[in-house]
Parts: sequence; C-alpha cells; structure tokens
Amino acid sequence: MPAKSKKQQMAAGAALSAKRGETPKSSLKGASKGMAESMSEKELHDLASAKRSKLPRRATRH
Repeated sequence: MPAKSKKQQMAAGAALSAKRGETPKSSLKGASKGMAESMSEKELHDLASAKRSKLPRRATRH
C-alpha cells in the first residue's frame, strides 16, 4: 500500500529508520511513533517508497 501524502510517507520513513535501529525510537513523535509500534518493517517500507512527485502535501479528508 503506497503512501497517500508526503506527510504520511515522511512519517513512515522515520518509523522505518527507528525500527531498523538507525535512529533512536525516543526521537519519534506523533504518527511515526504509532507506525513504528504497529506496523511491520515491510509495511513501513511500502509506505515510505512511494513516488513523491505524485503525492499531495496532505491527504484530503472526505
């Protein structure tokens, strides 16, 4: 499942970095903290690897 916004992609990238041990988990805030706890490394990779040029800055709510 690709990311729906740039913000979601950035949060997934931060969570993935913490999950891999590249950054401390204590540096995570907000959505990235929840993502790191609840998603697998593969799920985070899929979210973080979306093409950025086609993503809106923020997802619209319906």
